[in-house]
Amino acid sequence: MTYDPVDSPAKVRFTTRQWLIIALLCGAQFMLALDFSILSVALPVIGKDLGFALSDLQWVVTAFALPSGGLLLLFGRAADLYGRRNWFIVGMALFTVASLAGGLAPSPGFLLAARAAQGVAAAMLTPAAMSLLTTNFAEGAQRDRALGINGALLSLGFLSGVVLGGVITDLTSWRVTLFISVPVGLVASIAAPILIKESRSEVTPRLDVLGAVTVTGGLLSIIYGITSAERNGWSAGTTLLALAAGVVLLIAFFAVESRVASPLVDLRVLSRRTVSWGNTTGLVTFAMMTGMVFLLTLYMQRVRGMSPLNAGFTFSALGVAAVLGGAFAARIIGKIGVHRALVYGLLLQAASTAVLFLLDTEGGMPLLLVATAAGGFGHLLAVVGYMITATSGLPDHEQGLATGLAYTGQQLGVTVGTPVLATVAAAGIASSGGSGPAAVLHGVQNGLLTAAAALLAAGLAAIAFLRPGQTAVAGAPVADEPVVADAH
Repeated sequence: MTYDPVDSPAKVRFTTRQWLIIALLCGAQFMLALDFSILSVALPVIGKDLGFALSDLQWVVTAFALPSGGLLLLFGRAADLYGRRNWFIVGMALFTVASLAGGLAPSPGFLLAARAAQGVAAAMLTPAAMSLLTTNFAEGAQRDRALGINGALLSLGFLSGVVLGGVITDLTSWRVTLFISVPVGLVASIAAPILIKESRSEVTPRLDVLGAVTVTGGLLSIIYGITSAERNGWSAGTTLLALAAGVVLLIAFFAVESRVASPLVDLRVLSRRTVSWGNTTGLVTFAMMTGMVFLLTLYMQRVRGMSPLNAGFTFSALGVAAVLGGAFAARIIGKIGVHRALVYGLLLQAASTAVLFLLDTEGGMPLLLVATAAGGFGHLLAVVGYMITATSGLPDHEQGLATGLAYTGQQLGVTVGTPVLATVAAAGIASSGGSGPAAVLHGVQNGLLTAAAALLAAGLAAIAFLRPGQTAVAGAPVADEPVVADAH
């Protein structure tokens, strides 16, 4: 498939109503990504204010990550069955109340409960918002441009959280970082029923309860195991038990889905290369980006002695480049096609990550700024490419499932990246026999090379398994397979 120049995403024009829908749905995604990361820089202040033990501070982030990643598939299917707009409104209302409660939290337990409620709301909002976006814009150039805007705001939200968390906490209070979502949530809850028509699957089968229990339990166990590994180590009994339980539950989930009449996840959808390999590349690009941000934060504070606030501002080059990547993604896709955009984005992110190996203990800040900017641009190109790839060609009644799968991969990536690369960095630091700047730099370099290798592998996988015209399921008509646009 090729894009006609007239239908190039860059030349698509939206109506005023469509722009308002984009602002509503993409703004919600921006808010969720922002809230995921905004408290990270403020954790020490929160610990001192509320009396958290140092070892328990990670739960402020983990309490959000567990339900937001573990419940995505269940809530994606529920949105398909019971109404995506209604699901979006309920999720937004819950997120608004949870944000207000978190900002007013008087104790650690209260804050963790509020963060968990935010995570549940995020799991409701994410697939509902994305499926509403894909069903409100025609597949092709129009939808590609909308997804490009969404991708830019998504990554900008995550990266902005790292910067704004430090700025807001330094100038006002960490509580304000939670309060800022309240007016946004109120406006979105009022605007949604006015701007968006209800959308649901025409057929309403029974919800696959056993499948929901096994996949949710499996994802929660794996996410818990990965996040606990950062604190307890990968060989700890708690980590191994959680990961093993997750694997067993996911195996049980696939066994259940192959037998029930109305599965939570149609395994035929997963057998499509565009879905399985597209989401794999999405998981890798998010995991290595979040892991790289962690490594560079470690480098700037432990090697270069920068303050958290200055370190956050240093990532502004990355954030600006990510916005540009999202802004130009549609134009680039219109010229070279989705497949090439995905591959080039992954390879650019891989190359820029590998170049950061050249950082040293004294100089290198221009290199850091240029390389992170290039990586941010490549990352956004890859994000838009994988989202289009993983959701194209599917009927409307499967869009909630498709977007739920895409964002499950994204959430797993965001969760996996930091503990995996932190483990690699810790091993490098230990092998250097010290904890000074030189040893930390060695660990960071090892982590960056690991990230670059993973991104290169994802790029090669996209070349091998996602080439246009070679993604049909064995035995299935090519016409039924999602079409990945490419320009020749």
